[in-house]
Amino acid sequence: MARAGGMGITNAVNVGIAVQADWENREFISHISLNVRRLFEFLIQFESTTKSKLASLNGKLDTLERRLELLEVQVASASANPSLFTSS
Repeated sequence: MARAGGMGITNAVNVGIAVQADWENREFISHISLNVRRLFEFLIQFESTTKSKLASLNGKLDTLERRLELLEVQVASASANPSLFTSS
């Protein structure tokens, strides 16, 4: 009989260890989940900010391209008609 009581204590200790390990695993998984969620939120914010900045840069680049095209036409026109820029 004493032996059966000893097994009960051993089983209780094993259950306690298993419960503690399960609790630690759940806590670890919770931390991982939280960090994954934070990373996901950061990436969404980063994407949004990056898209906005790229759109702004694209608009500026379009403006510069139009100005360059105008300057190219003006230079081509001046090269074709140099007499317009020389004094007679």
